[in-house]
Amino acid sequence: MTAADADHTAATRAFYDAVAEDYAARFRGQLTARPLDRALLAGFAELVGEGGRVADLGCGPGEVTAHLASLGLSVFGLDLSGGMLAIARREHPGLRFEQGSMRNLDLPDGALAGVVSWYSTIHTPQDELPAVYAEFRRVLAPGGHLLLAFQYGDAPRRHEHPWGHPVTLDFRRMRPERITPLLEAAGFALVQQTVRAADPDRGESTPQALLIARAAAG
Repeated sequence: MTAADADHTAATRAFYDAVAEDYAARFRGQLTARPLDRALLAGFAELVGEGGRVADLGCGPGEVTAHLASLGLSVFGLDLSGGMLAIARREHPGLRFEQGSMRNLDLPDGALAGVVSWYSTIHTPQDELPAVYAEFRRVLAPGGHLLLAFQYGDAPRRHEHPWGHPVTLDFRRMRPERITPLLEAAGFALVQQTVRAADPDRGESTPQALLIARAAAG
């Protein structure tokens, strides 16, 4: 990891440690109000298969992890933030949550049937995405599936002092047509691309993109 990577990772961890409780309260129950997102997660779970081993990378307070478990997957969550993990373990005590970085996963090659990155690459600089996607591909068995979710668009949004906390972080928006070639270069084939309209009633200001890709053989 370069010094720039280390600084970026430290800033992301500090941001989410600071806002963890407020973030969890604000977004608790988000999937209940988003049937289209649940449908994509259900489709992903069916592609992976009952009991498939899945990592929810950047799991935050664990709501998506718990939902995936309810769909029959053998899932664990991983996050940089100890504050987020404390909430995940408190609210979902029957599931496994680990601290770590999706840039350097402590997993053997081909260990997983599925990887979920639910808005967890939105803080990653564009030039670092190929290495992140390559790491996702490394830990997936051939034929395994990746689910990516991110805000659609171009201009990043800087969040400064959220809920009064003295932290700042950039939230990057992306376009599927720019992400798909990076996934293909990392050894994935696109399976599904969905862009849905923003839901202002749920606090969304931009469209949302969800991609499913399959890890190629070899």
